[in-house]
Amino acid sequence: MTVLQVADVRFGYAGDFLFENVTFSLALGERASLVAPNGAGKSTLLRLIAREIEPDRGSVVIRKETSFGYYRQSHELPPAGDVLEAFLSAFQDIVELRHELTEAQHGAASGDARALEHLAHVSDRYHVARGDELEREVAILAHKLGFSDADLARPVASLSGGERGRLQLGIVLAQKPDLLLIDEPTNHLDLDTITWLEDYLIRYRGAVLVVSHDRAFLDRTCPRTLELGSRGLRDYPLKYTDYAVAREEDLARERALLERQQSMIDKTEDFIRKNIAGQKTKQAQSRRKMLDKLDRLERPEDVWQVADRIAFRFAPANRSGDIVLDAKSLAAERGGRPLFSGVDLLLRRGERIGIVGPNGSGKSTLLKLLAARGASDDRGTVKRGTNLQEGYFDQHLGEVDPSRTAVEEVRRVRGDFTVEAARQYLARFRFWGDHPLRTVSGFSGGERSRLALAKLLLEPRNLLFLDEPTNHLDIPAAEILEEALVSFEGTVILVSHDRRFLETVATRIVSVRDGQVEIYQGGFYDYSSHVAQMAAEQAAAEEAAKRPEKKAEKKPEPQPTKETKADAGGRQSFEAQRKEARDRERRKRRLEELEKGIAAAEKSLTEMRAQLREDPGGDWAKLAERAKAEQALSKKVDQMMTEWASLSEEAS
Repeated sequence: MTVLQVADVRFGYAGDFLFENVTFSLALGERASLVAPNGAGKSTLLRLIAREIEPDRGSVVIRKETSFGYYRQSHELPPAGDVLEAFLSAFQDIVELRHELTEAQHGAASGDARALEHLAHVSDRYHVARGDELEREVAILAHKLGFSDADLARPVASLSGGERGRLQLGIVLAQKPDLLLIDEPTNHLDLDTITWLEDYLIRYRGAVLVVSHDRAFLDRTCPRTLELGSRGLRDYPLKYTDYAVAREEDLARERALLERQQSMIDKTEDFIRKNIAGQKTKQAQSRRKMLDKLDRLERPEDVWQVADRIAFRFAPANRSGDIVLDAKSLAAERGGRPLFSGVDLLLRRGERIGIVGPNGSGKSTLLKLLAARGASDDRGTVKRGTNLQEGYFDQHLGEVDPSRTAVEEVRRVRGDFTVEAARQYLARFRFWGDHPLRTVSGFSGGERSRLALAKLLLEPRNLLFLDEPTNHLDIPAAEILEEALVSFEGTVILVSHDRRFLETVATRIVSVRDGQVEIYQGGFYDYSSHVAQMAAEQAAAEEAAKRPEKKAEKKPEPQPTKETKADAGGRQSFEAQRKEARDRERRKRRLEELEKGIAAAEKSLTEMRAQLREDPGGDWAKLAERAKAEQALSKKVDQMMTEWASLSEEAS
């Protein structure tokens, strides 16, 4: 059932349109990602769907009686109350009953019979309204998002920025809306919570539209990708990684069609010039009319092309010594809570260390200790190697002054730069026109991150400390930073929850969890494989430990005779064999259907592609239709091949 229909939507500011011709729909159970570079209008489109703003043209229709929830990047929370009340804020009747119940409990403390009777009455109403059940569900959800039972009683005003982000996400998820809009949900989540959220969304029964720059998250959660461009929207029934390949093929095909049409136009115009006043005047006039009526193809829009212009290049630096850092017995605590102790780490030149762990475990604290930015009461020693030129990227972007312009921020580091030189340098980081002259306070999170990185790269560095460097970067910027770090000749220590980024960059993993720091040789893939294996072994051990208890709890039952056992076992075996035979036959029939379908489709594709190579004879509209049909059939073949491969693997 379709719950959202967006038709021919156009939107812009001050006469300049941000996007137009945006059309798509979402049905219950569908999960789609909305992708584009920063500034393309993804969050704006979500606001249009949520009816916070109106489109300049077109329509956004949400099916009647469809509930929807919207998680924004900005965290607008109730100014008063505790965390549990905030989680329940979408259920106002429950919140009011909860207040009444609390007052009744206080009143009943006196022991007055009337007050006790009132408490019993309110308690019954709270139970009938499912208040206690809802509280349990919310408590479980809160725990999954990193809130302890004690945190539920904390005032909302006491929460940090990251905690507010997780709370706002929980408020939206608690509603279980039919249509769920989520904008950058992973920015404040650790790896454990991201994995839980992925599993939650995969099982979600409503429609989901996600904006995220986390490629691994998109691949796991969204089998459909919507690419937002200024001239419209491309819709791919593919996860992000497969979409990235398919779009390149589509763009190459569309560019080839444009070149062929332009070649035809050039030849025709040349014929007209040569023959308009000669013996072939009528032919020239006829071809001129044909050109006038020709539906000219537009150059295909490559939305990522501008984003790819960013240039993260590290200035050449001196070679450091082979031993970069030698940390001994590092220990830290915050708010009276020990984070870690006894940490030893030897860091050699050229290594790239990834620090991972749950929120609040002490990842950033460990990074600061290694960077000589720890608190005065932190313990341990860090011996620094020779010829070190260090740089630090703060996830809170404290290195960037919001009251200054981007040009002023650059010139604080490089006083020898003129204003024009600073603007030229900032253009490498996608700050164009008058943008570098604006104050940083008006910048988005992604723009501030790019500016902080631009400042970091102004001076030679051979040791980098990076705290969540990809948090606000769009996908192209994160990928370019990955490439720059992989080719970086110095040493890197970074904190990140971006798995694709960690897989590409890190050569060793440091895990901070439950007061323990463990060091894993190899990259993030090796680390995550080891953790998954340990979790599976622990689950198996726990299951094995439960079995004797279950047997002990069971009441003794009459022992069946040998004949009874044989009959029961035979029936179970027979039923299992019948089910397996039916499944095998069903797979076999489906495989045969797929093989016939693939063969017929590939034959049609061969014919279509042969037609595409033929001269269109000026009928470019027909050629464009053929290309579109070929693209659709090609995607259908890919889907059938994927299903065939999966069924074949099951059958083997």
